[in-house]
Amino acid sequence: MFDCLKRTLGASLLAGALALGFASGAWAKVELTMYYPVAVGGPLTKIVDGLVADFMKENPDIDVKAIYSGNYNDARIKALAALKSGKPAQLSVMFSIDIYELIEQDAIVAFDDIVETPEEKAWLKKFYPALMENGITGGKTWGIPFQRSTIVMYYNKDAFRDAGLDPEKPPATWGELAEMGKKLVKKDAANRVERWGVMIPSTGYPYWMFGALAMQNDQVLMNSAGNETFFDAPGTVGALEFWLDLGKTHKIMPQGTIEWGTLRQNFLEQKTAIMWHSTGNLTVVKKKAGFDFGVAMLPASKRRGTPTGGGNFYIFKQTTPEERKAAMKLIRFLTQPERTAEWSMKTGYLATRPDAYETPALMDYVSKFPPAAVARDQLKYATAELSTYQTGRVRKLLDDAIQAALTGAKSPNEALSAAQKQADRLLKRYR
Repeated sequence: MFDCLKRTLGASLLAGALALGFASGAWAKVELTMYYPVAVGGPLTKIVDGLVADFMKENPDIDVKAIYSGNYNDARIKALAALKSGKPAQLSVMFSIDIYELIEQDAIVAFDDIVETPEEKAWLKKFYPALMENGITGGKTWGIPFQRSTIVMYYNKDAFRDAGLDPEKPPATWGELAEMGKKLVKKDAANRVERWGVMIPSTGYPYWMFGALAMQNDQVLMNSAGNETFFDAPGTVGALEFWLDLGKTHKIMPQGTIEWGTLRQNFLEQKTAIMWHSTGNLTVVKKKAGFDFGVAMLPASKRRGTPTGGGNFYIFKQTTPEERKAAMKLIRFLTQPERTAEWSMKTGYLATRPDAYETPALMDYVSKFPPAAVARDQLKYATAELSTYQTGRVRKLLDDAIQAALTGAKSPNEALSAAQKQADRLLKRYR
């Protein structure tokens, strides 16, 4: 009877302790809110939801709520608005180029200040250096690559055959692009263009496409400190002149501006034989193209070149130590070699670390679908995406200059010189 009483008393005490523990929050879940942009590529919400669900199965003490936004700008605006409202998110995928604005607003915390173990510190060095360029400044890591891309050249192999071109030899230089493009243009009996040779989008992210052309002309757009731009450098002006000439002189591309949002459909509908676009479209093109297509590195002028692009993970400063640890756990989970390999295969985005391409699944995928390796191989020619202090305003200056030149409102030299003068005024106080 005494033993029975002890067992009953012990059970009561345990139940009371458990109740007290839950009431005090000792066993309460850590709740994370994550903002995520979904404007580019395939059915990203389902893929992200699946990855997050897998994480929560392995970590039942952490609850993750993903809030999806239209594009990178939307994600940044919503995340910063939440910070100001007093109901902040704990982490977000935002533009890699948002780094200076987020630091200036004291919105994010450096990963160097969160990592604790040697294993966590080693993890910071696991990513491709080219993808880290937009995440590191002042000797600290502020962003971790996840939804990352480069610009690649998609081309219609059937159109190449139709034009008498070798479908296995896409243009490797600017000269070849111009000459092949002329053969790829197809007109109807009334001399109306049915198929253009090439299309490069000049809305949405024109500065990004232009970063590729400038780099191919051996010119970067800004310095690594984010406080100086080179919009009026001879190489930059020459790059914009070539872009303009594709439509005006070579007549292989429509004159004026080309929409980012509809270009992929134009390619799928065979209205252009070549398009420059994000590797984030690779899986969608693979699924929907009703023709034989290829993917190649962008052509060279003085060298090959592309900016990296896409989003990084950031952790917000208004977080508790427990939330930061949970956010780190989630980010490390999503950037494991196997997970980033899965992400790459399902979306077309880059696997952000070399060892992901050594996983059996991605090795098999690349062997069966070689276009999946193009963006990875192009990283050795990649440079950081345009990112400066006052990045939104500086980027708009360049976007407006590009569009002014392509629409004939200004010459490339006039447009870029004016943009450089205004950028100098914005950035002078950061030098």
